[in-house]
Amino acid sequence: MEIYIKIFEVIFPVFFVIGIGYYLGKKNPKFDTNFITNFAGNIGTPAMIFYTVTTTGITLDIFISYFIYAIIMIGGFAIVGLILLFFLKKDLSMELPPLILPNTGNMGVPICLFAYGTQGLGVASAVASVIILFHFTLGVFLAKKKFSFNILVKSPPVYAIIISVIFLYFEVNTPIFLENTTFLLTYATIFLVLMSLGIALTRFKFSLKNSIIMSLCRVLLGPIIAYIIIHYFKLSGLAAGVLLIQSAMPSAILNYLVGSMYSPKKVVDSIASTIVISTLMSFISIPVVVFFALKYFN
Repeated sequence: MEIYIKIFEVIFPVFFVIGIGYYLGKKNPKFDTNFITNFAGNIGTPAMIFYTVTTTGITLDIFISYFIYAIIMIGGFAIVGLILLFFLKKDLSMELPPLILPNTGNMGVPICLFAYGTQGLGVASAVASVIILFHFTLGVFLAKKKFSFNILVKSPPVYAIIISVIFLYFEVNTPIFLENTTFLLTYATIFLVLMSLGIALTRFKFSLKNSIIMSLCRVLLGPIIAYIIIHYFKLSGLAAGVLLIQSAMPSAILNYLVGSMYSPKKVVDSIASTIVISTLMSFISIPVVVFFALKYFN
């Protein structure tokens, strides 16, 4: 019974805030989320990366290890995704991002925090950092079919990752004023972004055709691939649990934002459908994955 209470404590806050956003989006269809998007992209997410990487007790070795695990995980997602898209006769480039880039930041980070505490938060952020980097590199490349160095250079989260790694490398103690500031910005960002996810679910137009298969691939095969990595590298405890939870996240909204800038409308609509359906499916799949993570990797 205790583990079920723990799952409720982990999942409920996240889904509740998403529900608040959904309610606000339904009540006011013109609810402006531009402020949230700009705040999260330019201030909130960089602050969250810095705080979670430099103040939660993880070392450079741990960060690099999970950075590598996340890259391997994305590689596994990509192999499965390419095979699926080939059989569905979809664009192998433009429609791959929602299958390989999950919502490890907006949803995964807070869930790992509630499941494993501050150390889980730090490890989850190491995984999320890789996904963020891939959004602005591989994600843009796949959508645009051309690499854009300018987008990478203009991305504040990328600089936050670099600065955080420098702090870890030189073992710099984060000044209290900076820790407190990024602490406030981190938790404000988590709330606002989860709420904006709920609002976004009221606005995306989606089609069930093929999207159900792609969404199932995202939320079900992700944990299977993560388990293979966990087994191969003999990970255990928090290390394995965080990786398993992060792998189970639905498609990230950032896939839609990047796609809408560079991809045809037909592809963008398909990406939106995968995001919505995989997010709805995750309301069922994530509690199951969290159950296994807490039961076997605690």
